[in-house]
Amino acid sequence: MYQVDESDRVTELADMPRSSAGAPIPLVLSDEHRLVVAYYIQETPADWDGSSAREVGPEDAGEPVALVRFKFCYAHMFGPPNDEAFRGHPLASRGLHPYGAFEVTHSSWIRRLERMNAVHPYHRPEAFWKRRHIVFTFHDTTLECVCDGYDVRVSQGSIASVVPEMVGLLEWRAG
Repeated sequence: MYQVDESDRVTELADMPRSSAGAPIPLVLSDEHRLVVAYYIQETPADWDGSSAREVGPEDAGEPVALVRFKFCYAHMFGPPNDEAFRGHPLASRGLHPYGAFEVTHSSWIRRLERMNAVHPYHRPEAFWKRRHIVFTFHDTTLECVCDGYDVRVSQGSIASVVPEMVGLLEWRAG
């Protein structure tokens, strides 16, 4: 993890589909420079009264699934905290909360990565200026990445059924 300072600012991403609050079952696929995440989208029927819950698993078909691919993913973390321990996240006091997607501007993590890279003989600090720190806060996990951008699409099926599509997105080459 990283430590934040007074510069970090958290903004919720309005263009990102909201993950299921109960079981988003996020699946992450990555290589050295690319990252794709799939997760179930929150779908609330108009007549739902909140008194029941529907269980969904990775093989359940016919569900709305978000597929997000990140353009040149420089670094990522996937794991804790979950929603019950979220107050321990260094950005929780800045507006980061469970069940959302966010961007961190003036990111301490990006600035730390730039300083770490400064020993490289061809280091260019300006290469880090366009990078974006994106955070997804799921039910049981948190995904954070530093990337150059992202795109999102919605598919229908199960988490298991979108794996071939995820592989195709991973092979996508950004310009």
